[in-house]
Amino acid sequence: MIAAYPARPVYHPAGLDGALRTAVDDLRAGRWMSTQRLLAATTPDASLRTSRTQVLALVAARSTVLTEWGREEPDDPGLAILRTRVLVEHALAAAEAGSPEAERLEQVARESCWAAAQAVRSDPVPWVCLLALAVLDRARHRPEHRQGSSDPMLPPGPWGLLDEVLRRDPGNREAHHRMLRYWHKVYRPAATDFVNVVMPMAPAGSPLAALPLYLSVDYYRNKPTRNAVVLRQWLREPHFSRAQRAYESWSVAEPGSWPVVDLSYLAHALWASAQMAAAVEVFSTLGQFASKTPWTHVADSPDQAEALLLTAREQALAGRATALA
Repeated sequence: MIAAYPARPVYHPAGLDGALRTAVDDLRAGRWMSTQRLLAATTPDASLRTSRTQVLALVAARSTVLTEWGREEPDDPGLAILRTRVLVEHALAAAEAGSPEAERLEQVARESCWAAAQAVRSDPVPWVCLLALAVLDRARHRPEHRQGSSDPMLPPGPWGLLDEVLRRDPGNREAHHRMLRYWHKVYRPAATDFVNVVMPMAPAGSPLAALPLYLSVDYYRNKPTRNAVVLRQWLREPHFSRAQRAYESWSVAEPGSWPVVDLSYLAHALWASAQMAAAVEVFSTLGQFASKTPWTHVADSPDQAEALLLTAREQALAGRATALA
């Protein structure tokens, strides 16, 4: 029951993935062996490997734990891919901060990505990392960032990099989100076209069904004013149907296959579109866990995000109770 939830949501990067939570907590404490074991066990599952290395790298980037790991097991393949991930995170952060080191860090990260792609040719993660770095080349100077798309609706971009990921892991969630982020940064009108092309190909249950929800939040947060029409956008099309279709896809998904952030976007969209019974289902699946987004994007200010989340949970439960009365 939502009423029994803790007063404060739990924001853990591993979310509902219990094995990943253990590895993350160990990494934060400077222990790496559980991460080594987890990555070795995860290697055959390309989608899970991608999502877990993304989370682990975000944690490792804030510590020296990989240095300690390297002293003990310098040739470990899990260590190698996490190092590449961390280099990418450092390059993106340096560019965002306008650091004088940004260009050098980007080059180091790119070299690591290409080396990793050659070392394990079946691994999609190095190609996902190259997609992440593509956003730093907004003028599309690099040839791999100005390739033509097979769809005439879409402009030239890093389509070859996306294709490399999808050859290794069709439906890779992070790769599609990296492409969406790329178009938001480089040429915003192409973001909607990209999602419209992807959605018919996404199988039922795929977390890619949440992609349109990110478009709706982006549309909302880029509105200069918050008048009554904007505040109620999820009651109108296409936003209402986006929430409905995402819920229908999630309803047939494998348990645990959607990350907390996608479930948070779905819970928000269902609540905002007054589909309360469905919203309760998603909030119940999330349990104590939550992500900062989309709440920080849709609240009046980021410091009001958690209050909005708690209000949404309460209203969803009350709305279901009223509907069933």
